[in-house]
Amino acid sequence: MMMRATHSIRAIASHLGRAPSTVSRELTRHTVSFATGYDASLAGYRARLARHRPRRCPKLHPDGELFELVAYLLRKYWSPQQIARTLKGMFPDDTQRQASHEAIYNALYVMPRGSLKKELIACLRQGNGKRRPRSRGKDRRGQIPDLVSIHLRPPEIEDRLMPGHWEGDLIMGANNRSAVGTLVERTTRLVLLAKLDGTTATAAATGFSDKLNEVPRSLRLSMTYDQGREMMKHAEITQRTGTAIYFADPHSPWQRGSNENTNGLLRQYLPKGTDLSVYSQEELDAIADSLNTRPRKTLEWRTPLEVYADVLKKSVAGPDTLQ
Repeated sequence: MMMRATHSIRAIASHLGRAPSTVSRELTRHTVSFATGYDASLAGYRARLARHRPRRCPKLHPDGELFELVAYLLRKYWSPQQIARTLKGMFPDDTQRQASHEAIYNALYVMPRGSLKKELIACLRQGNGKRRPRSRGKDRRGQIPDLVSIHLRPPEIEDRLMPGHWEGDLIMGANNRSAVGTLVERTTRLVLLAKLDGTTATAAATGFSDKLNEVPRSLRLSMTYDQGREMMKHAEITQRTGTAIYFADPHSPWQRGSNENTNGLLRQYLPKGTDLSVYSQEELDAIADSLNTRPRKTLEWRTPLEVYADVLKKSVAGPDTLQ
């Protein structure tokens, strides 16, 4: 009626309490021809039809099988990107069983509030949106006797061409009274965790030596570490394992990038402020296995365990096959 009275779109919008753009779209959508103008009956019919049209159920509906699989992998602390890539590999010809990492994020954040949403979002790695200044924490440096600088490492270590070269560190527990030793192989990204009986140099030497000696001799060639006091007895580790030890520059975590990244992943299992002495070696091995069976983008979506298994086969065949 208002259109017939030659009211403007802006006037109609003001009368209806709607935006002018909304009114314009409505008129355009339901105008049959210039001569007949806007058809209200047609608009009503189309609205009723759309209301009763069955809506497509989203692939990642919380009650669906695909969401159940995604939730299972999230609970194993897989990232949405790792899950998306794995789904594509598992179901290459079935797009209904695939989901992009963006779709997984969206499915989580549009879920209604509740314990399930809170649980699954807690499984994501947090704090990636904003970089925060890193606290130096307790100064673990000491005057390491006879240290060999990282700058003296052979080129093949730097280039990650040869397996058998590790990065080491400690994850500290509550009040720095307990610790877990972490080892990451630079080529395969395989993770090993060592239970330590304290945070002393003696405890570190024993824990790292025992764990390195579980690795074939040809695959424990070197370890790169920071200048923490726990490495005061690094010569003992070398004597017991045959592993050469190199030391990074002070306050240079990027020189041990694989280890630093892994420590961030490990905090999902070993939160800060936890008494790490309560974990058995078997429990630490299970945590390491969980990380080692996650597909990695840097490994072309293979898992560290798969890549390391190939390396082991080559080491049995002979050292020349490891390159």
